[in-house]
Amino acid sequence: MRLLITGHKGYIGAVATRMAQEAGHEVVGMDLDLFQGCDFGGPPPQCEELLQDIRDVEVKDLKGFDGVLHLAGLCNDPLGDLNPDLTTSINLRGSMRPAERSKAAGVRRFIVASSCSMYGASGDGLIDESAPLAPLTSYAYSKAATEEQMSKLAGPGFSPTFMRNATAYGSSPRLRLDLVLNNLVASAYATGKILIKSDGTPWRPIVHIEDITAAALAALEAPIEAVHNQSFNVGESGENYQVKDLAEIVRQTVPGSKVEYAPDGGPDLRCYRVNFDRIRQVLPAFRPKWTARLGAEQLYRDYQRFGLRPEDVEGSLYQRIGRVRRLLSAGALQADLTWAPATASSGARLT
Repeated sequence: MRLLITGHKGYIGAVATRMAQEAGHEVVGMDLDLFQGCDFGGPPPQCEELLQDIRDVEVKDLKGFDGVLHLAGLCNDPLGDLNPDLTTSINLRGSMRPAERSKAAGVRRFIVASSCSMYGASGDGLIDESAPLAPLTSYAYSKAATEEQMSKLAGPGFSPTFMRNATAYGSSPRLRLDLVLNNLVASAYATGKILIKSDGTPWRPIVHIEDITAAALAALEAPIEAVHNQSFNVGESGENYQVKDLAEIVRQTVPGSKVEYAPDGGPDLRCYRVNFDRIRQVLPAFRPKWTARLGAEQLYRDYQRFGLRPEDVEGSLYQRIGRVRRLLSAGALQADLTWAPATASSGARLT
């Protein structure tokens, strides 16, 4: 396929671009590249690209594509809470505009990176795609609203598919350390302490970014009637963990590390265990390859290989909210999270 990947220079996008190219697809990327200079172990893979905002995409930009893998957007709760109205602008309207333009351009397949965080506070029981959505944050709300509104665009010639990804982990050229397993391994490696910021009891399903990409590619390549206007939880049912259990896996992976609880850590309202049977039934080509233990081992190897300093664990280089705040305070970004004119015209980026 000729495939457009939005957010191709991001955490998942850098891996998705590589894997899509390896699968034989012709990849074009679209990204503002807010995280230029935040590379880990090397830059993201190269492809033809459009350095522009998803909120400005036009029909002409989408002509000639067989499918879109839509990854771009504000990627977590801290970023989403920075400005809830902006979160709606970027994650909701910034998803609807590419979808509407794709439909007008004749792009048939539109794969959306959604999130299991929409399930909110669902307790200890396993929930599937039929469970009511109960988003607790601006980020989760924007994902739920995107599914609701975009599903109305579905029809002959345009098939959206919503991939409700579990919490991501894994090594990437655009590493994020604001994800639970990535952060726990980083803290263990760089400081010797596995710092748990809650009381350790919340449940989280987790999934490796290579498995997220594999699921999206399977949806792109599946019979269109199987995925037309459908939602899929992306992960493995056996990969639901309490945070304290992830910490124990990390302790066993990183020699000499020990678990510590933040003194102000309390229960986290976001607690959900997710059933992933449906995606296995509908997309037999998708079979997750990663587990939390394998992921922790990969992260530990790469932190050793590429280097990670104690100040990187909570610093702005690999923490998305810290990076955005730094760009805003330096005047490199405008309030709407687009490059300031002087920054854009000079090509300079704050690293």
